[in-house]
Order: sequence, then structure tokens, then C-alpha cells
Amino acid sequence: MLTRHPDTLDAEQVLARKRVLGCCPEMAEAAVHIEDFAKMLTQLEGQRLPDWIESVQASELASLGGFARNLRNDLEAVVRGLSTSWSSGVVEGRVTDIKAIKRQMGGRAGLPLLRKRVLLVAASRQPHRVTTGTST
Repeated sequence: MLTRHPDTLDAEQVLARKRVLGCCPEMAEAAVHIEDFAKMLTQLEGQRLPDWIESVQASELASLGGFARNLRNDLEAVVRGLSTSWSSGVVEGRVTDIKAIKRQMGGRAGLPLLRKRVLLVAASRQPHRVTTGTST
């Protein structure tokens, strides 16, 4: 319930979340940091990340502290990723498709069959286009 957008929680979940956060100060503090990170992510405010990392590490929350420490390892790339609307999701999806096909084939076929299967999967992922034209 901490990582979901508050607007997606039903009334029962909202009450449960309030009870848990009211009983556990560490959880309430973690919720604040998680919500702040989500705002950075959704509002493309990556430039705030160094301050967020400092705030998390000052809070001494072990689990979030480890996450923040690992973000610092490649800070420039993470800041850029949180600052742009560009996504590599489509590319990553294609890579996942290729890996799945290779596992299914188990080395039983060569490059021509692999190529054909990859192209067929890619074609099936394309949105269907409706053409309106006259036939000749």
C-alpha cells in the first residue's frame, strides 16, 4: 500500500494504511520518502534526487537507505532517467522477447529460424492498423 498511488486505494485500504502508519513511526517516515520519490518519478524532477538521497540516509531507515545508497552508485544516469519522459521500455520488451524465443528453441535451430520467429513476435506486437483506401 505504500508504493501504490493513494488514489488507487479503496476505502478499506486507506483506513488500513492510516492504522499502520499511525502505529509505526518508521513506516510513516518511509511512506513520506516513498511518496516524495514517486513525485520525482512522475513529475520528472530528477534534479531533486541528491537531496532525497541525503534525506533518506539521514533518516536511518535501513531498507530505504540501501536503495538510496545504490542510486548514488550511478547518480548521473538515475537523475537523467528521472528527468526525461523517454523510456527504453519498448527496447527492453524486444530483448525479453528474443531471450524467451532463444530459451524455447534451446539451441535446436539456426539464425534463419530465430530471425523469422523474432520478426513474427515483433509483428504481433504492432498495433493493428486500419487502412482506408481504394483498391485498384
